[in-house]
Amino acid sequence: MVQTYRSPVRIYKHPFEIVMAAYEMRFPTCPQIPIFVGSEVIYEYKSGDGAEWVIDRKCQLNVEAPYLVKKIAGVDYVYFSQKNSLDRRKRTLDIEATNISFANRIAIKENCTYYVHAENENWTCFEQSASLDVKNFFGLESAVEKLAVRQYGANLAKGKEILEYFIEELLKKTTHIERYRDPNEEETTSTADSAIELKESSDGEAVLVNQKAPMLAAETDEMKTARATASFDDADSKLEAEYIRRFLGQLSPLEESRLCEIKYSLQAHHKGKLPNDAHLLRFLRARDFDVAKAKDMVHASIIWRKQHNVDKILEEWSRPTVIKQYFPGCWHNSDKAGRPMYILRLGQLDTKGMLRSCGVENLVKLTLSICEDGLQRAAEATRKLGTPISSWSLVVDLDGLSMRHLWRPGVQCLLKIIEIVEANYPETMGQVLVVRAPRVFPVLWTLISPFIDEKTRKKFMVSGGSGGDLKEELRKHIDEKFIPDFLGGSCLTTNCGLGGHVPKSMYLPVEEQEGASSSEDPLHSTYTNTATWRGYPVEVVIPIETAGCVLTWDFDVLKNDCEFSLYFSTEKIEQPPVRDGAQSPTTILNPVEMVSAAIGGASHQHPDLQCAPELKIGTPQLILEEKPVLFQEGDSMQGSHYCSRAGTYIMQWRVPESTAGHSSTFDFGSHKCRLIYYYEILNSENFRGSVASLESCRSSSFSSIAPPTPPTPGTPRNP
Repeated sequence: MVQTYRSPVRIYKHPFEIVMAAYEMRFPTCPQIPIFVGSEVIYEYKSGDGAEWVIDRKCQLNVEAPYLVKKIAGVDYVYFSQKNSLDRRKRTLDIEATNISFANRIAIKENCTYYVHAENENWTCFEQSASLDVKNFFGLESAVEKLAVRQYGANLAKGKEILEYFIEELLKKTTHIERYRDPNEEETTSTADSAIELKESSDGEAVLVNQKAPMLAAETDEMKTARATASFDDADSKLEAEYIRRFLGQLSPLEESRLCEIKYSLQAHHKGKLPNDAHLLRFLRARDFDVAKAKDMVHASIIWRKQHNVDKILEEWSRPTVIKQYFPGCWHNSDKAGRPMYILRLGQLDTKGMLRSCGVENLVKLTLSICEDGLQRAAEATRKLGTPISSWSLVVDLDGLSMRHLWRPGVQCLLKIIEIVEANYPETMGQVLVVRAPRVFPVLWTLISPFIDEKTRKKFMVSGGSGGDLKEELRKHIDEKFIPDFLGGSCLTTNCGLGGHVPKSMYLPVEEQEGASSSEDPLHSTYTNTATWRGYPVEVVIPIETAGCVLTWDFDVLKNDCEFSLYFSTEKIEQPPVRDGAQSPTTILNPVEMVSAAIGGASHQHPDLQCAPELKIGTPQLILEEKPVLFQEGDSMQGSHYCSRAGTYIMQWRVPESTAGHSSTFDFGSHKCRLIYYYEILNSENFRGSVASLESCRSSSFSSIAPPTPPTPGTPRNP
């Protein structure tokens, strides 16, 4: 496999002629580069006008290889061929280097270029790229490749420092070198005008003192700001080493190389807008600087952004009224590391009401708008603080969290959002502080944690404390003046929604037409649509094999009224067929039963359970666990029941007798109650381990909830 490397642009704030003279001082030997032990000229050419100079050298290197590698290879030194092509007229130097030793086993190619800075003609730029292909090296291909990678990284780090040393040595001897002038051209300037004069500034840096070009003497603050801003926002600008240090942070030479590689590769294949450098770096970190994997991730994200018009979401999408009023989340100052901080009072969020009133699409857009806003805030913090800020903090307050937050469509919507964020906004989360975690939190964490990237999971810190102890712990991460008032601080969070229950008057209409639901919409794909008629209840039989499970349910009454009950039986009961909402009981009753049912005759009397008519309430075999509760048309109900015993649980919906008992009509539709429902069993085995592991996190201090051991090798990792 061919390994490629590319350095960012390194800038020497000296004229090209000075840099070239200093560069030549490195030959024939260079004590500052210990592995460079000698060189000899093989070929040399100089043009008659002195503008071009081509020179080939054979360089001798004492590579810091393990003794075993040298022993097997049978060499002490490695030889390289280096061809330098200097064009004084264009003020460029191109360097090509290839290996002579082991050329049939290893192919090493390096290209370097020195050229004049586009914005300041008295600065010199340097770029470097290389490729390594280990074909066959006595079975030590992997070791040699690692060795070459380490050696290349070390050379990158030393290169700029060594050249600057020679520049300083040169400036002690001379302060000017004339630029090349074509002798055939008419001289329009004096020799003094064409000279490069330098002197040492107060901070020890050489600056130009040519009076006829004052704007080129030193970079003004305006130029610095303009160049930094352009580099940060313009995808076509080249990556500069100084810009990386100021805006992206301290990277290793190989990390810089990977960033350059993915940036320039994407520029060659995508003509539209690309993620900026800071965001590309996030993709690389998410894939451990594997360029191929990160590039695939970026490609998919670019297509996704175009499909959903994400670049314009902050300008074109406005939050629905229900989100403005009832979504309890907002940006709130910053943490001690300078990262923007977002607060989410998840325990105050009406998950079902929010989803039913604004739909999945608006909740996804809300999340995307928060992420896009977060990217902008991180960039603004970077410029303001003068230090790279690449992520933000999240404070999640779980006060008020209960089983109703485990509503399956809401959890499925959350998992969909997590999947989108993990794929398109990697490494944007600096830390997640989970505060006031109740005992139900382990259940929620068990449901969602497998879908969160392993690196992100390690950033979660949880605390079950409250009051002064919690405030004291928050001070470790947040300045006291920014601790929210509801967590014991004095800082008001006036821009957050109120949270609480969303009025049912704000709910969107439920689609009742068959086939109207979407398999990708958890609000529709989760529920079963059914109906119950007078005397013919809907019953769902749920076998529970292990005590300690939690049975949760949710249903909406769409038409007319109904009663809901929960039974328990020690007997094994078969599940009766659940009728579709469009079916009629006429397919079940014979004509005599139809008439009797319509007029409320004796035939209407049914046992308490149709699925097991032989069982009677009050006997040891059948117990009423939840007494009948009347629900009216338009009601929504979420509930849960702790299954303390193994056995059979039966959920039942029926038309109340008080409604059906006084009718003498044959119109069965008037006694029909339509509803949608779902249920779920939270098996104790699925979260028992999480409960145990999180018990240590229920103290007042923050504790990590990441798994103590790494995942089993070979386990697929979620994106």
